[in-house]
Amino acid sequence: MRILTRYILREVLSHALIGAAIFTFVIFMRDLGRILEIIVRNSAPIPSVAELFFLTVPTALTITIPMAVLVGILIGLSRLAADSEVTAMRAIGLGSGMFLRVIAIFAVLAWGLALVNNIYIAPRSAAALADLQRRLASTQASFEIQPRVFYEDFKDYVLYVEDVIPGTGAAIWKNVFLADLSNPAAPKVTLARKGIVTTEGDKLRLHLTDGSSHETDPKNPEQYSISTFNESDIPIQLPAANTNKTEVASPAEVPTSELLSDSRHLDSAHARLYQIEFHRRFALPTACLVLALVGIPLGLSAKKGGKSTGFVLTIALVFLYYLVSLTGMSLARQGRLPVGPAMWLGNIVFFVAGLFLLYRVDRMPIEIGSLRNFWSNFRDKLANGTEAISSRSRSAAFERALNRKRILHTRFPLLLDDYVLRDFLVYLGMVVGTFLTLVLVFTFFELLKNINRVPLYVMGEYLVTVTPYFLYNTTPISMLLAVLITFGLLEKSSEITAMKASGMSIYRVILPVLVMAAVVAGSLFFFDQLYLPQLNKKQDALLNEIKGKPPQTYLRPDRKWMFGQHSTIYYFEFFDSDQNRFGSISAFEFDPHTFQLIRRIHAQRAYWSDSLQRWTFETGWERDFQGEAVSEYRPFDVSTFAELNEPPTYFKKEVKQSLEMNYEELSRYINDLAQSGFDVVRLRVQLHKKLAFPVMTFVMAVLAVPFALRGGRRGALTGIATAIGIAIVYWVGMGFFEAMGNANQLPAVLAAWSPDLLFGLVGGYLLLKVPT
Repeated sequence: MRILTRYILREVLSHALIGAAIFTFVIFMRDLGRILEIIVRNSAPIPSVAELFFLTVPTALTITIPMAVLVGILIGLSRLAADSEVTAMRAIGLGSGMFLRVIAIFAVLAWGLALVNNIYIAPRSAAALADLQRRLASTQASFEIQPRVFYEDFKDYVLYVEDVIPGTGAAIWKNVFLADLSNPAAPKVTLARKGIVTTEGDKLRLHLTDGSSHETDPKNPEQYSISTFNESDIPIQLPAANTNKTEVASPAEVPTSELLSDSRHLDSAHARLYQIEFHRRFALPTACLVLALVGIPLGLSAKKGGKSTGFVLTIALVFLYYLVSLTGMSLARQGRLPVGPAMWLGNIVFFVAGLFLLYRVDRMPIEIGSLRNFWSNFRDKLANGTEAISSRSRSAAFERALNRKRILHTRFPLLLDDYVLRDFLVYLGMVVGTFLTLVLVFTFFELLKNINRVPLYVMGEYLVTVTPYFLYNTTPISMLLAVLITFGLLEKSSEITAMKASGMSIYRVILPVLVMAAVVAGSLFFFDQLYLPQLNKKQDALLNEIKGKPPQTYLRPDRKWMFGQHSTIYYFEFFDSDQNRFGSISAFEFDPHTFQLIRRIHAQRAYWSDSLQRWTFETGWERDFQGEAVSEYRPFDVSTFAELNEPPTYFKKEVKQSLEMNYEELSRYINDLAQSGFDVVRLRVQLHKKLAFPVMTFVMAVLAVPFALRGGRRGALTGIATAIGIAIVYWVGMGFFEAMGNANQLPAVLAAWSPDLLFGLVGGYLLLKVPT
């Protein structure tokens, strides 16, 4: 009995660990790019970066541990049932009670681990992560300044830097333009050839060298003062973090022992959120027990489906469990049910269902694996209009293979290609479904802190809208996993050997999967070109609504600083985009080589003249500079300036995200912004990624084949473990190159394409080494 206990536990535990690793990695991928960029810029100490890595894991484990338990039980027991090992155990008198006692050991241990994580570790981790992010926000401020872009987040200051050189603990700026807007009608302008910025608590210490300051009096425009300096220090207050002590703390960051006591001092809405969080911390770990209770009879009943049936059941049950749980949470939030019963609704439903299934499993087998045959027979009835034969003799297997419906009625793919493609598409669909379910559930739990702001249907609409975006991003790793599982199982069952013995090259065997991978890659590109940008706009608007932010504005009327086409900086207090009129506008003209101010123009009003095709300035003045002295001063009532010829459309630039544009739109947008002095380094990287990311899907397929064929004898479990390792290396590499491109340490085209080229070459080399 001890041998059987260890054997069953080893089978279940191995699948559970693999599942937990995959699920946690998928969730962690979202923060990987931001953390790698901090590493590349060397803008945070390594211990803080390591903290970011580890503090995000406990929150993910609150969701992934129960899912891993279900995966381990369903896939482990399904494998035992498919190989008739369950039948053999029952033949010697072991019933479902024995499996229940053995699996209970695993489920209780997982429940204890999840309970400790949810009650103690995750809240402390969430609080520490929030505190670390607040601290890093101040230390990262100097590194957030990008070259040739106006930074307007400082209080009373606007900063423009032509070039940024990253350093350890400090950033070096070249050609600095700093405007003090304490008096918006007459900004004090400071220019310097060089600046070194360091962080001191909640302030930046800006040390400028070789510069000058320009001040004017709006009431007396004839007065103008210029002061030069060799060195000057200017303290700048950092954007204040939200330190309002009266604000209610996020429930996820409150220790479990204080949730109920703190809720007594809050209004009813916030008190209910605290109570929901309290019950959630106990209900989610208990899911390990109730999901195990449901998983045991279903796993034992999957005789014909095997691991694939376990995989499908995992997706369905996880989705159903969280659907019931979130429904209860919604009822608790709305006050329609008491918080306790509502938060435990999912566990109650699955506990009752588990008892019923356990009662049935020994008396009337559920035969989950036969559902596939039922669907096949039902489909045959619809297609042929005749009764499908429920059981067919083994002697008719060849005739059935010849007569079965083909995927494509052409010479390619062949019958064998159909066989490989069917398995591959089934596994690809299962993996994609699993990842989508996981990411959507985790996203919903992340949004729970905003649940009081909007109705629940808005969150549902957001999740539906963001699903295509998640699908686009998870397809490459899904392709990797599906190829590894498909060819790993074919190799384990010696089907690859049989194919090669019949005279087929291994390259011919994998051809249909590679063709399908290329089709999927092309589909992702056109999906991003034609469909995804519009959905991303909608999901951004819904996310802003959920988080209580103002709607995304694509025309920024509040932008008051722009860089012109001819080394000119424009500042205006008002711009009427309908009538093309400025109110209180200034233009600063610079020598492009020395970055010295050579002319400054100010006018109370300006309007666009269609006949002159230039701006007409009214009631203002013009000053020319020779070195650090005013060489000429000229007031005017009406005047035009030939060099200030940017059309009105130049000042109506849209603010978009790269995800909300296709390739052509993003390319035009980059060229447009580059003329205005906006930072386009990140956008150039994203432009090339629009081509490189879909290709990644094909690269994943090429890379997965040799690993699947080498490790296939050890089973699909080895393939899944291999997939995790490859995916981690690939995504870390991709994030690292992208971060280097964003930091302008690598050309944008290399930053986007390097992962595909490197891993594609490795995959191609390994594929050529596979015995054919």
